[in-house]
Amino acid sequence: MKKIAGCLCMGAALMLALGPAPSRAASHREAPLTALDHKADIADFFAFVSYDDPTKVTFILDVDPLLEPSNGPTYFPFDPEILYTIRVDNDFDAAQDVAFEFRFNTELRNPTTYTGFLGNGNGINAPTNSPPPVTPGTQIIPPAITALDGSGSEGLGLRQTYSVTLLRGGEVGATRTVLSEGQSLYAVPSNVGPRTMPNYPALADQGIRDLGDGVKVFAGTVDDPFWIDLGAAFDSLNFRTGSSGIGIGGVLDPNQNANDTTNFGPDDVAGFNVNAIAIEVPVEMLTQDGETHDADDPLAVIGAWGTTSRPKVRVLSSTPGQPPIASSRFVQIQRMGNPLFNELLIGVGDKNEFSAGNPAADAQFDAQILDPLLARVFNADHTGFWAIPNVPRTDLLPLVQYLPPIAPAGTPAGPIADLLRLNTGVPPTPAANRSRLGWLTLLDPNLSNDDPAGWPNGRRVSDDVTDIAVRVVTGILAGAQFQNFPHSTAGDGVNANDVSYRETFPYLGYAHSGVTSRHVDPGEPGCTGTCP
Repeated sequence: MKKIAGCLCMGAALMLALGPAPSRAASHREAPLTALDHKADIADFFAFVSYDDPTKVTFILDVDPLLEPSNGPTYFPFDPEILYTIRVDNDFDAAQDVAFEFRFNTELRNPTTYTGFLGNGNGINAPTNSPPPVTPGTQIIPPAITALDGSGSEGLGLRQTYSVTLLRGGEVGATRTVLSEGQSLYAVPSNVGPRTMPNYPALADQGIRDLGDGVKVFAGTVDDPFWIDLGAAFDSLNFRTGSSGIGIGGVLDPNQNANDTTNFGPDDVAGFNVNAIAIEVPVEMLTQDGETHDADDPLAVIGAWGTTSRPKVRVLSSTPGQPPIASSRFVQIQRMGNPLFNELLIGVGDKNEFSAGNPAADAQFDAQILDPLLARVFNADHTGFWAIPNVPRTDLLPLVQYLPPIAPAGTPAGPIADLLRLNTGVPPTPAANRSRLGWLTLLDPNLSNDDPAGWPNGRRVSDDVTDIAVRVVTGILAGAQFQNFPHSTAGDGVNANDVSYRETFPYLGYAHSGVTSRHVDPGEPGCTGTCP
């Protein structure tokens, strides 16, 4: 114990000397230091009115991106040291008014087993020629994993439980209510394969839990719901000309633009998993006055973002097997509101500071937000063919303030802040009328479905945020002159996810199997549906 105490003092002094731990920036590992702390890396954040119940809102926080499904033996547990938080602003000041905290705990139930997950059939015993000291008939392999608890869970050697806490008020002095009190909530493990987990969908569905009072939760490994031609995007926006029938990189032909089910470019996220935390809550739990409101009422609008935080001080013990000592004070590692915001708008030198900060202070980045380099790269790459609006880009303000068309007229605009704004009074769009382009369908007469329930009005898992972001950043919200070709048909040619989403909570696709998963490489078909 003296040795541990000595380490604690030395570690604390070291932390004071070095200052705060460096922060990491959001999305699929695009910031300078993200790779050093991928467990705290936020891949995506979603907030939308639940498809099957317009009286509720679903939030999803995806972390630890680009998980290779076959990467055992312990796969991808949540980090028990990380505080995962979903935050909500309901009075237009870009500060927390409601929050949901998630903390995880890891059980090593079979500590002598070489892998975290082992099972086959009804279990397999040692054969007659088993050498001593293991006698024939001794169970060697437990039954296949069919449950998260009780019978059928014997092979679940690494199991995680978690808690859910509701906070009301600001980050300091909030009242706390443990929503999971008295319940054992289990995180769904990765899909190891058909021998170990013969009915993975049934196993994963056991992770959906009803906490009462209209609240549902889910945590576990799922298919990464994002899709993008990532390689082309970061090769200086080298969107493939092969994605378009008209030979211009980054421009879709009319058929491709209207197609929500087929990919014309490679999806670099296909075949990967991600860890997801999802919660569905009644709208009244989120609004300023605890009531539901019509879409034309400012009180219907909320702003939301997700964060990951780590203990401010963490000290490793020199004693083998002794867990680290961590302080109860946390420092924010990442945050995310709008998709691709930090990734495509904020400069590399500011990404870490952006991630560690609060949305209410985002005005310091307004030079990058209201004159985005991404738009100028498009303009320069296409030698002026791709016109962009004049600065300051006031057309982008609805993404960073409470303004129409998402917020009704008369809503306090609030400060410039990266929040995912959601009008809870706008009902969900039925599946038959839903479009990957979401709210932008209202601007394009060539698209048949009007879909006001998609990003930037919240964000659903099926919103094609890459195509929407490129169109918005290059000016489609700036007036009629930017609402036609090429702005209205910009895209990377990846129009759909490789796995079907669900129409009910938690809406995400099931995790890829470690045995049968595969990825799509450049030059291959987009792999929507069954891969060749």
